[in-house]
Amino acid sequence: MLIMNEKIKAAEVRLTGLDGESLGIVSRDEALQMAKQLKVDLVCESLMSSPPPCKLIVRGGAKQQASQQKRAEKVKSEPAKVKELRLSVDIEQHDYDTKLRQAVKMLESGNAVQLVIRIQGKEGARAKELLEQLLADLKPYGTKQSGIQLSGKQAAVQVNPN
Repeated sequence: MLIMNEKIKAAEVRLTGLDGESLGIVSRDEALQMAKQLKVDLVCESLMSSPPPCKLIVRGGAKQQASQQKRAEKVKSEPAKVKELRLSVDIEQHDYDTKLRQAVKMLESGNAVQLVIRIQGKEGARAKELLEQLLADLKPYGTKQSGIQLSGKQAAVQVNPN
């Protein structure tokens, strides 16, 4: 909830200018007059202190900032999805690059990536090697959640975004 311009009821406010410079404690009327002269909005940041801190913000900028903040909070509150990427032990370099690019895109969009390699027979060591190489390449974008799990038919590791 934004408290702007005439809706601010305090007699005095702690004013911050357009560039973030402190303008000190001024009367509400003086602050409103300054906002009108500069053709900007006077926005109250908090009602918890006395005098309340207020800021001069470009017209419409406060509402836009509030909606962006709301959107960001909504994105953060949503649980990160775990996307799965399947590979094989005998992967060609071009295919490896493609899977790496897909993993980077998923991590950058905030999703966790489950890397899974199907294994047959004695391919476990090669699968683990491939996963370690992938983890090294993905280091700037994410961190592994736990170690590499080798189970009967697959090797897997989960990478969470930074």
